[in-house]
Amino acid sequence: MMWEMAVFIGFSLALVAGCLVPNQWLPSRLPNDKLMHFGAYAGLALLAVRIAPAASAALWLAGLLLAGWLIECLQQLVPGRGFSWRDMAANAAGVAAGALCAAALASI
Repeated sequence: MMWEMAVFIGFSLALVAGCLVPNQWLPSRLPNDKLMHFGAYAGLALLAVRIAPAASAALWLAGLLLAGWLIECLQQLVPGRGFSWRDMAANAAGVAAGALCAAALASI
């Protein structure tokens, strides 16, 4: 369980850093932005459900959604970036998919 927490923290820091740099610092050829949001939040949700005790897993998932919203709000302060409801939708879909995958894996 310790390695999962380390991966969760590292992945979270990488996500925040990637989301809060100016657009001109990013590579010109990135995959679809919404797919990246979906995949990042799905991965974080999968790890969160594995890390969290069953009783608090929903709080961890809500925390991911809140963190996504906060990052989107902070992007308004970054040159070339801004708040996007579509990014928020991709984040939420990723959290739901990651939680469902974690539940499916737990039942195996």
